[in-house]
Amino acid sequence: MKRFCYTLDLKNDNKLKDEYIKHHKNVWPKIIESMKESGIIKAEIYNVGDRLFLLIDTNDKFTEKNKKKLDLKNPIVQKWESLMSNYQKKIEFSKTNEKWVKMDKIFEL
Repeated sequence: MKRFCYTLDLKNDNKLKDEYIKHHKNVWPKIIESMKESGIIKAEIYNVGDRLFLLIDTNDKFTEKNKKKLDLKNPIVQKWESLMSNYQKKIEFSKTNEKWVKMDKIFEL
């Protein structure tokens, strides 16, 4: 199993933040299906202030490149991502076309 951690910010607006959280209490079934098909076994999003933290556990065949490729071909995922973009803002050091920024593990017990 592999684990990946990412971060992203929400727009500084409590109403939008509440809407974003509400969407994630009822994620579209096709989004869940696409995540599982890509090799994601478990996904969790945590929030503090405007910062989000995404933790995913994957099978050994999962690759970020393949996930991105599958997402680009999936119109439901593209619709979801477009909707989520209304709530999210890029972190200032993210790369072009990068929303979620991969984090480096610096400690493990």
